[in-house]
Amino acid sequence: MHRRGSAKKLLPLPEPVSHGCRVLGCPRRIEGAPAMNRTRALVLATSAAFGLTTVAACGGTAPQQAAPPPATQQQTDPNQVKLTATTVGQLGQVVTDASGMTLYRYDGDSANPPASHCDGPCSQMWPPALATSSTATLDGIDQSAVGVILRKDGTKQITINGWAVYRFIKDAAPGDAKGQGAQQKWYAVTPQGKKAAGAPATGGGAPASSAKKETPTTSIDPGAGGYGY
Repeated sequence: MHRRGSAKKLLPLPEPVSHGCRVLGCPRRIEGAPAMNRTRALVLATSAAFGLTTVAACGGTAPQQAAPPPATQQQTDPNQVKLTATTVGQLGQVVTDASGMTLYRYDGDSANPPASHCDGPCSQMWPPALATSSTATLDGIDQSAVGVILRKDGTKQITINGWAVYRFIKDAAPGDAKGQGAQQKWYAVTPQGKKAAGAPATGGGAPASSAKKETPTTSIDPGAGGYGY
């Protein structure tokens, strides 16, 4: 930027201003000093004055730009329920949980009214899919099909069209469905709450191609579009 006139900030001068010396001042002559010393004194005085003038013209050091605040990470609920319509082997589309594990329904239960009759040793082999949060993320499953029942031990279990759903302890990886047809009472559950047809599956589960679009998080509390207690 072009500046007119002298520097805005006035600096004290070491010597009175005399003709021909301007604001830099004239170095005092030292009687009897060698010519080299006088020349050196003149150079030092000129350098010092130039440095002061430069500081005045630039206004000192430039202010540093403040660093932007760190971005905040959105907190997610580690217990968030997620149900997905997944193609598992020959079973077609079945419901899987947040870990990708196949969920089952039990013929010994009832859907109207919804009730679970698998507890004690049964629930150790077939752990119930619990409602660990008040909301669920659904992928390929209708919101109206999802509900919650209250178990005898006070925990809340997820239902699909009234049928309580479970995991199978012998399923080791996503895509396993080793519990299919067990005791002719246990079947992988479809997104509509029906029994999946087909042979037991091992591995290879993948989200159904027709269920790519994930619906917004929805309430799974009783009385909110699902089945109540």
